[in-house]
Amino acid sequence: MQSSNQFVLHLCFPSLGDVPRVNGQLAVSRAFGDKNLKSHLRSDPDIKCTNIDNNTDILILASDGLWKVMANQEAVDIARRYRDPQKAAKKLTAEAVNRDSRDDISCVVVRFR
Repeated sequence: MQSSNQFVLHLCFPSLGDVPRVNGQLAVSRAFGDKNLKSHLRSDPDIKCTNIDNNTDILILASDGLWKVMANQEAVDIARRYRDPQKAAKKLTAEAVNRDSRDDISCVVVRFR
């Protein structure tokens, strides 16, 4: 392992349509905490603190199943069309499916105003 800001991770695609795997074994999202791959991964989270102020209106928490097929601003634009955050999350999920996302999709929308 290098410095705390860098680490080496070997990813490979064993077959078309498969997800990247650490040393050809585990999918990255499932590898954190795996004892056999500890030397290849770090499990400490990256944290960013941001103040929520009067200009903050929406927060979208989503898995890569959404982000692989949609840009940040596209997701914000879609979510802002809906006052109800649950409807916004459902629309974002449906749009990711319509865009042929091949990954599982999780989405939570939080409205601040």
